[in-house]
Amino acid sequence: MEIAQPKEVKSIDYAPITDPKNVKEFVGDYFADIPILARIAGCESHNRQYDSNGNVLRGEKNKFDIGVMQINELYHSDDSKDLGLNIYTIDGNVAFAKHLYEKYGTKPWASSSACWGHSSASEIARK
Repeated sequence: MEIAQPKEVKSIDYAPITDPKNVKEFVGDYFADIPILARIAGCESHNRQYDSNGNVLRGEKNKFDIGVMQINELYHSDDSKDLGLNIYTIDGNVAFAKHLYEKYGTKPWASSSACWGHSSASEIARK
């Protein structure tokens, strides 16, 4: 008896990825096993990878925060490149967010915790 492998979630299956509804569905499916990260994406970027001009979304308060998960390029650019992840693409952005979560829990997104902080302690305190 073979064990079914989980389906790989790729943004290409959610086109157009410029539509926040599609981004929300993609992020929800990608983080099906870590729903707190899907909520964080909604709080951080309102489920957007790109701005209204089609450029990668940058933070309103910090222009170095990038994409749907608002990954700070000053702090994380080298690490993401070392892992072969491009945080300027939505696939690389969510993959690096998952890496950060596995390493630090929700701490990298503490500044938006007023929005998503109503989550259960077990979801927040992973590490």
